[in-house]
Amino acid sequence: MNEPVARSLQLRDIHLPPPPDFWPPAPGWWLLAVILFGLLAWALVVAWRRARLWKTQRRLLALLDELERTGSHEPRKLAELSILLRRIALMHYPRQEVAGLTGESWLLFLDSSGGDGRFSRGPGRVLAEGPYMPELPGEYDPGGVTALVRDWIRKNAGRRDGS
Repeated sequence: MNEPVARSLQLRDIHLPPPPDFWPPAPGWWLLAVILFGLLAWALVVAWRRARLWKTQRRLLALLDELERTGSHEPRKLAELSILLRRIALMHYPRQEVAGLTGESWLLFLDSSGGDGRFSRGPGRVLAEGPYMPELPGEYDPGGVTALVRDWIRKNAGRRDGS
């Protein structure tokens, strides 16, 4: 009895639908692609900025090395060191904050921006008055001043402009 009923209905086996196509992807994959491209673009921008800052820092340290190689320890060299510091400060800090600083206030600014007190109470003190003296004071330490300026450049040339 079952056999004739099955023959009369002509039933077929279950057919599964075809697997989904590869393209177009589901909305979740589109979202993931957008997020990944955004992260890649952000990483490239960050890498480009860091490379630019690193190149600037290398260039400034090369200028300092050139000043150091001149070998002369005279007021003119101190003036050039001070000019180099001021140029870097003007590149990375607001002009109103830096441009008018002289003497003790300039040294305090250098201390607050990476000098850790070594400009106003250390070897960098000579930068305030040394460039204007006919002869350098006896306590002048050229190696200490150059090392201090190099350290300050490393701390500040790596800053983003205006930050």
